[in-house]
Amino acid sequence: MVSNLAGGRPPRHGVEPGTQLGALEAYAAQAHGYLSAGGEQLSQLAGLLRPAVLESWLRSVRGGIDPMDLLDGRGLRGADLQRYRDAHPIAALMPLIDKLLVQDTARTGLIVAVADQFGRALWVHGNSDQVDAAAEIGLRAGDDLSERRIGTNAVGLVVRTGRAAWIHGPEHFLHRMHQITGVAAPVHDPDGRLVGVLMIAGGVRVAKPEILALVKATSTAAEMDLLLSAMRAGQHGSSGRAVAYDSTTGEIAVARLGLDVLGLGQPLLSVAGDRVPLSQRHAEILLLLAEHPEGLGADHLALLLDDTDLDNGTIRAAMSRLRAVVGPSVFGSRPYRLRVHVATDIEALRAALDSGDVDSALRLYAGPVLPRSTAPGIIDIRDELRVRLRTAVLSSGDTAVLRRWTACAEGRDDAASWAAYRATVDRDSPLYAQIEAKIRVLDRRLGADATRMQRSGS
Repeated sequence: MVSNLAGGRPPRHGVEPGTQLGALEAYAAQAHGYLSAGGEQLSQLAGLLRPAVLESWLRSVRGGIDPMDLLDGRGLRGADLQRYRDAHPIAALMPLIDKLLVQDTARTGLIVAVADQFGRALWVHGNSDQVDAAAEIGLRAGDDLSERRIGTNAVGLVVRTGRAAWIHGPEHFLHRMHQITGVAAPVHDPDGRLVGVLMIAGGVRVAKPEILALVKATSTAAEMDLLLSAMRAGQHGSSGRAVAYDSTTGEIAVARLGLDVLGLGQPLLSVAGDRVPLSQRHAEILLLLAEHPEGLGADHLALLLDDTDLDNGTIRAAMSRLRAVVGPSVFGSRPYRLRVHVATDIEALRAALDSGDVDSALRLYAGPVLPRSTAPGIIDIRDELRVRLRTAVLSSGDTAVLRRWTACAEGRDDAASWAAYRATVDRDSPLYAQIEAKIRVLDRRLGADATRMQRSGS
């Protein structure tokens, strides 16, 4: 199968678990062939692996990881492991994790691993046979699962990026891990620091969107438990609009925050159901922080907002004004980061694209991201999203999708999109003739524009 892939099509970027698994396995297997060859053959890895996986593989190569590395005895064991995990903050969350994750999955033959912020597995739960099998490939309590130690894997990728990740079969850098799929999500403390990673591992059954959703939901519940504990201990501010703690009832209230930035309308912040108009600059800052959950230093944020000399004082003033709008508990400092999740309309659109639902993605696309913004960071997001959506539309082969795209402002004069639309229509239909006429108009216009450019250049 691998030998016939040379003229094939690389797997889609950003695919959800459960989609195109055969293609992922085949292309990853071919990538391992190039990896074994080394040298110039490493350049062939691009296009065979998902972007995040490719970047992780390249870091693993630079770090000197051997894909054929055998299991060794290194790791925390016995009393040393017990002392370490008993003192770790995530130990307090284990009853919750056991209730939400371990009890159900253990009965299905899957493995639940809980790692610390560095990627060291502290607990590995499942039935005894599955735990023993996992230990044989290096997934055992006390082992270092960081990317630095064993290369590309779900836990290591979460530690590296701070975002949920899944790695399927031969996408793992080490050959001994090719028989498993891992789905992992981060757990952050109230100040946004990574404190641990939750992972479900097993066979191909793990590669389902609902498994990823389960792990994410459990990590969110764990984060809320940490936040509640911190507030009860008086360690976390509670005066902000987005987060509040009622000392009388002992209940925590976390407002649902949403951000709408697509289209020509005014940017809007949704707080507990209320929609609050935002200034352009405030919307830019919120979106950039939502896109960088690891946080942004003042200098980095300044560069993303303006490629001229935007000083740190201006950034501090803008952040102060934004805190007055959304409340101080929403942000952390040094670096600036969001302490609560802000659901953006961009996030919803990407989720639709990730799941292959181009029709829904196109319906969600109200227009470019903050179209009046000239901030470099926003322009990058705008361009990335438009290119990704256009690529999905052109690849869809769906007449209805292509009709809507060519009717909107961004697709109206897109000759490639009209050609793709034409390919889905019966040649004998009146619609085909209309599309053909539009393409001729665009071709003439393109030719006229090229002529004008040549004359002006001469």
